Amino acid sequence: MPAFIRPTMEATPSIVKTPRPASAPPTSSHRGRAKTRSSIESLLTDAQWLVIEPLLPERDPRRGGRPLKFPRRLVVDTVLYVLVSGCSWRLVPHDLAPWDVAYRWLRAWTADGTWNRVHDVLRERVRVVDGRDPQPSAAVLDSQSARSHQGGEAIGYDAGKRVRGRKRHLLVDTCGLVLRAVVHSASVQDRAGAKLVLSGIRELFPQVGLVWVDGGYVNIVDAGLVGWAAEHENLEIVAVPRNADVKGFQVLPRRWVVERTFSWLGRCRRLARDYERKTAHAEAMIKVAMIRLMAARLAGEEVEPRGPIETEAARRLADDLKNE
Repeated sequence: MPAFIRPTMEATPSIVKTPRPASAPPTSSHRGRAKTRSSIESLLTDAQWLVIEPLLPERDPRRGGRPLKFPRRLVVDTVLYVLVSGCSWRLVPHDLAPWDVAYRWLRAWTADGTWNRVHDVLRERVRVVDGRDPQPSAAVLDSQSARSHQGGEAIGYDAGKRVRGRKRHLLVDTCGLVLRAVVHSASVQDRAGAKLVLSGIRELFPQVGLVWVDGGYVNIVDAGLVGWAAEHENLEIVAVPRNADVKGFQVLPRRWVVERTFSWLGRCRRLARDYERKTAHAEAMIKVAMIRLMAARLAGEEVEPRGPIETEAARRLADDLKNE
């Protein structure tokens, strides 16, 4: 046969592609994309839900309206997923409640004070379990500047830390549990923000008489916060100074307690920045994060400290409790 004559089709081996059956397992590139509800770490356990469920408001059928389409536990799990993962509301997995339903319940429970009531009851229970009086007698005050991402109300610029956003002002007890959380503009100075936090605090906590702060609240330039607290709130403000001889990081007495609380909040990625458009919702997210932490404690499921910083903080807390 001449060399220029091509072979016939019968001489060419045929390649038959057999389709993969529908029941075949997915390829490795698609594995791990689907997340089942049981694999979401932020969900409440059964023991934690037993702690929270009796404190949530129940629907009264006598007032009319349609029955709830989504259970309350699913709604709380959806809020916790957004809080812990830091995702947008519209990116909530389909295994949970629809994002607009969860956001509507978050907004409603913020307006009627449900989150505050649940938080306060759990805080008192945690203190009783720790062998303390339900009402604290001393507190620690500090603030944290957070960058704002979505804008909204009360947005300002903190010239000291060069942060545009808001400040989270926390008043915590000696265990690190939040007594009051106020979110305001970052442009508000610490001394002015402290007055927002301490105003009327004796009505909520009559036994509180001592508040520890850092040197930024009491200095030579402006020591008016001490006189204002003593005159209007009958509080003693004690500044814990920093040792100027020590270079770098140092753990200061009492002040490290509130810093550890900020570290607890930092475990929730939604609080890494301020994504809320309203300060009321920003304060509610802080309360929800503490509710999750205290429910785990009361359920006997407290997370063990991880890393050298949390381990050292747990050791110092144990030493302080022994000294008291």
